[in-house]
Amino acid sequence: MTDKPETQLNDAIAARVLARLIKHLQTRSDVQNIDLMNLAGFCRNCLSTWYQEEMTTIGKDLSTADAKKLIYGMDYDQWKKKYQSDATRQQLEKLKHNHQD
Repeated sequence: MTDKPETQLNDAIAARVLARLIKHLQTRSDVQNIDLMNLAGFCRNCLSTWYQEEMTTIGKDLSTADAKKLIYGMDYDQWKKKYQSDATRQQLEKLKHNHQD
């Protein structure tokens, strides 16, 4: 009997991987959201929005502030004051270029 590689995500494992990603991003406050957007096309705010949307699909309400608190590990305004720096001209130009529709 040979082991076949998984061809579909295991929901329990995917949830654990997502939890690790969120914890990782919480510890990497040096990585700005604009950098994530420029490199990967998503950021912490995207994750909080996706979380909030998925809660809605199971009939549960979650405020934007509470969703962000789950992802950031603190209130969003607190995180911005503590860690967010102003975007550089280059970062903004790259973001604009990457997200032209």
